[in-house]
Amino acid sequence: MALTRNFKQTVIERIERDPKFAKALLDEAATLFLSGEPETARLILRDLVNATVGFEHLAVLTDKPSKSLHRMLSPKGNPSMDNLAAIFDAIRTRLNVGIEVHTVELA
Repeated sequence: MALTRNFKQTVIERIERDPKFAKALLDEAATLFLSGEPETARLILRDLVNATVGFEHLAVLTDKPSKSLHRMLSPKGNPSMDNLAAIFDAIRTRLNVGIEVHTVELA
């Protein structure tokens, strides 16, 4: 029987050791939000928060309860633009990077 690893844990470990991968995920989350795929974007942000600032520290940085932040970044979450901007800013600051949104060409 093959050994398997938890996918989320694998992503978190890669984020922790590979800054370029972490930045690419942040860029992808921004692109997905702007392309109308907010559910996937929220899940990527959730993984980034878990691997970088953590929800408790994010709560301090955004002045929002960590439970509210968990809900915002859940598949059915609905963060306001202000909260979303604060989350992106906290992750961007932690990674010490800018955000590059990739354009998507529609057929």
